[in-house]
Order: sequence, then C-alpha cells, then structure tokens
Amino acid sequence: MLPTSSPTDFTHPIQLPATDEVRREWQLLNRAWWEQHPMRYDAWGRVQHKPFTEPFYCEIDARFYACLAEMLPWRDTPFDALVDFDALGSKDVLEIGVGCGTHAELLSRRARQFTGIDLTDYAVACTTNRFALRHLDGRILRMDAEQMAFEDEQFDFVWSWGAVHHSADTSRILREVHRVLRPGGRVFMMVYHRSPWNTFVRGALYYGLLQGEFLRGKSVHRIIQDASDGAIARYYRRDEWKAALGDRFRLERMQVIGQKAQLVPFPPRIKASAMALVSDGLARFISNRPSVGYLLVSTFTKQ
Repeated sequence: MLPTSSPTDFTHPIQLPATDEVRREWQLLNRAWWEQHPMRYDAWGRVQHKPFTEPFYCEIDARFYACLAEMLPWRDTPFDALVDFDALGSKDVLEIGVGCGTHAELLSRRARQFTGIDLTDYAVACTTNRFALRHLDGRILRMDAEQMAFEDEQFDFVWSWGAVHHSADTSRILREVHRVLRPGGRVFMMVYHRSPWNTFVRGALYYGLLQGEFLRGKSVHRIIQDASDGAIARYYRRDEWKAALGDRFRLERMQVIGQKAQLVPFPPRIKASAMALVSDGLARFISNRPSVGYLLVSTFTKQ
C-alpha cells in the first residue's frame, strides 16, 4: 500500500532530494497523492458524471479550457499562441503527465505519433479509456519520467503541462528529456513560478495571517505547499528555471502567466462574486507578469 502524506523534509521551493533513498521515498509519496487526487479540476466542484464516460471527459475538458481561455486565449486551437500545431504532423510527440487526457487528445489528433506517460495507474486508465472512447491513436504508458524506458533519441517534441515540478527530482526528468529527444528536438513545458504575489499576498497575508496558518506554526513555504496540488510542488523563479535547464537546452521563450482566481484570495463563498468583477483582459494584464503570475511557461530546444 502506498503512503499518503507529504514529505516533511522538503523545506525549500526548489529543493532536490539529497540521496537516492530520499528520492524514492518522495516519489512514492508523489505517486500516492496523485492516485488519490487525480487531476480532474475538482477545485470547481466534484465532477458528478460517472468516471470514464463521455460526459465525464466533456466536463473535465470544459473546466480546463475555460480556465485556459482566461489566461491564454487562442484563435483556432488551445495553446496556438505558443505552439505550432501544424508542425506536429511530422513529429513523434511525447507527453509527460497525461492526467485525464485533455492534452493527450489535443496532441494525438495532430502528431505523427503520440506517446503519453504518467506515474499513476489512474491517469493511464483514464486516458486509455478516453482514447478508446474517442477513437484516438497513441500509446499510453505508466512510466516514471525520472527513468524512462525509451531508447535514446526517440522523440521530436516533448510536452508537459504542470507535471515535472511535482516529481521527486525534476533535474532527473530534464536529463531524461534531453536523452530521449532527437537532435534539435523541442520542449514545451509549464512549471510553477515563485512570484512575490503568490509568496507574500496569497501565502503570508491570506493563508498565513487571515487564515491563521502562522498560528499553527507553519512557515510560508509549508503554507504554499499545503495550498498546492501534489505531495511536492516546486516553485521556480525565472533565473532558477534557466539554471535548471543548464547547457543541455537552448531556451527559446519563457513567459509568466497567471489565473484570475489567484488574484482574488478570498474565501470560496465570495470568491466567484469577486472574480466576476474582474474582466478576463484586466486579469491577464495584471497576472501575466513576473511579480504576480504563478505559471512559468517555456519552450526550449535540445543543444
């Protein structure tokens, strides 16, 4: 049986495990958390449809794309402001962290060949059923991205949205991504961004003072961890993420985006009303800035 807690020895926003034993322990905790809390966007209320049915997938996709449209509106295809989907028709594509398959479906419809991996049985089952239900082509595999079971230089394009920062050792994933990419292969990846707004306004002011977390003896780091998805959630500054990429990759683009909900740190009972007062355009103007936004989106190429 998998453990269910978060690691108490994860004490810094971008800390890596000190030993292989610690890494294995953290990864067990990480996998257990996501098996029990699959990415179904339940923050908007629990999905009421029977799992792995057409209405279930429709509801999950609608929730994600509604949130994405607030942050990053598109013209024809979600993410088309950042990703050239027409170019994927000649590419072998790998997704790290398929979740319930929203991005896997988007990619598999456009890639020459699609492979998706995830650490959890739930995600693999959920995405596999989605592919069967919607007659999509691709391989969905349970695999640890820190030690991928692929030969070298198997893929042209790697996609990962909100996954690698939850792993026990993000640096290992970056090394593996470099290994499985063909020369000149590209990566589109989102990790959490450590902004002053998220640290001091949401973390210290709202949760720490107003919600009384400081009185419970919690640090700002622990408060933010407890308010984040996953057993582990790394938050990178832009310079830290660039350093993590090192000389293996050439950084092409990096930008910070934010979510309207992060701008209004109010109790749930009044949050929706407060959000309605802020237009999507104004929210993007404020939140898509390094001092505020909490998502760091980058595109980089294998050197």
